[in-house]
Amino acid sequence: MNIIDNTDEEILAVAHPLWDELVKYSNAGHYGKFVKNFSYSLLLGLNEVEVGKQFANSELARSLSPDKEYLGIIRRGEHVTVLYRQKSTKKAGEWLGRLVLGYENGEVKIFGASIF
Repeated sequence: MNIIDNTDEEILAVAHPLWDELVKYSNAGHYGKFVKNFSYSLLLGLNEVEVGKQFANSELARSLSPDKEYLGIIRRGEHVTVLYRQKSTKKAGEWLGRLVLGYENGEVKIFGASIF
């Protein structure tokens, strides 16, 4: 099973709700709920102290707008990258949101998520 074989519509049916959850739990500072759909390999690579500092200290991470603009999908290897234009409710400007998805044990999981 390889996620790159899915249609754009199938990928977005999973990606949009996952992105919305990340935004919601980032804004609320709920670390446990924020990482609940992360792949095992991503969880192993996270430094919980640093991620905790991000939640506590990043105005952007705590003020993401629930509105997003989907930009596109990039397929590579066994993962897809879904790109979003993301805004903040407190900071002027726009950011690029990146959500990397793939299959782990038959389920779609998050292999990467970031705001640039």
